[in-house]
Amino acid sequence: MAVYSEVLSKARLARDASRVLGSASTVDKNRLLLMITEAVQNEQQRIIDANEVDLDNLKQKDGYSAAFHDRLLLTEQRIEAMAEGLRQITALEDPVGEVTGMRTRPNGLLIGQVRVPMGVIGIIYEARPNVTVDAAGLALKAGNAVILRGSSEAIHSNKVLVQIIREQLLKSGLPEDAVCLIEDTDRAAARELMRLNGLVDLLIPRGGRSLIKSVVENSTVPVIETGAGNCHVYVDEGADLEMAAAIVLNAKLQRPGVCNAMETLLAHREAAKDFLPAVLPLLLEAGVEIRGCPRTQSYHPAVKEAVQADWETEYLDLILAVRVVDSLSEAVDHINSYGTMHSEAIVTRDYDRARLFLNSVDAAAVYVNASTRFTDGFEFGLGAEMGISTQKLHARGPMGLQALTSLKYIIYGSGQIRP
Repeated sequence: MAVYSEVLSKARLARDASRVLGSASTVDKNRLLLMITEAVQNEQQRIIDANEVDLDNLKQKDGYSAAFHDRLLLTEQRIEAMAEGLRQITALEDPVGEVTGMRTRPNGLLIGQVRVPMGVIGIIYEARPNVTVDAAGLALKAGNAVILRGSSEAIHSNKVLVQIIREQLLKSGLPEDAVCLIEDTDRAAARELMRLNGLVDLLIPRGGRSLIKSVVENSTVPVIETGAGNCHVYVDEGADLEMAAAIVLNAKLQRPGVCNAMETLLAHREAAKDFLPAVLPLLLEAGVEIRGCPRTQSYHPAVKEAVQADWETEYLDLILAVRVVDSLSEAVDHINSYGTMHSEAIVTRDYDRARLFLNSVDAAAVYVNASTRFTDGFEFGLGAEMGISTQKLHARGPMGLQALTSLKYIIYGSGQIRP
């Protein structure tokens, strides 16, 4: 009952706050975001101290990878990146109130659509405390209240970040309950949030495949699927192998614990002859465990045998599956069979093959000659992101401000009645 009471109470407060925030002016919302930006920077040590408590607690537990630790870690550089994300959100055009498609019907009715806030958005997420600031900033700029439910591993970091944001809401004159944190980290709290139809308008899970699957299967609130990234890089026949190596190393090593990191490398059999002997040692030296098909194993003795599960797995760690394929079409079939419709890349010199890959691969982001690590709201110029949608309805790819709004019809008449 205590869990239900907290979740229900905060959802009601957020619903009331959303009605006020939904009519706030762009000037007021931008002023608030700049206040939060300044506060995040000024309270840097307070944030780091709280994050160190979470990191210390993590050390007392077993089963957490280095990549998980990296997702949890907040540094001065990452806090500055959060602040920069808020500045970018502030600079973006406010989508709320945008009127589109106005047209006059034969009976004189003027019909169009206006972009409006969603209302109350719930976010269920793991480990990464930067999501707290990104989600709050985007929700507030789009006129929404947000209910945050992070993981137990990041609870101290999340509490401090939400306290800072709520302090600025109070100072700005906007309702502090526009940003609420569910502090009970029991899974029951997440389940209660999933069932609050009428109070929560949209639920966005951010985390691993098991979290997303649980939310999709158990929520009665509308859900946007995000995050799970079994991402591939395909090195085509005749590719620039120096470029391919740089892309592959970046896609796997730059931050292996995030959803847009490469999990499977595919190489055309002709490219593999020179490429794999060159790149496999570099990956192994960087600490990557490689699990490959028989042809991949023939290029290096340290390559372990891949099993079926390896093609399906989002490792979020220094593990990579590698497969040699006979054709571009085989690579595309592999990606469409095992990918999670997140981010996929081809390295090629051939324009027609690049176009075929772009048109044939079913994913939210498809790259030619670039790393999958760019699938990110900040990198796409959205300021930040609420998540990376891997579904096709409403929003797809990095979700910025517009994805957090809806449309309603507006109709101007002059006394028309329907005959």
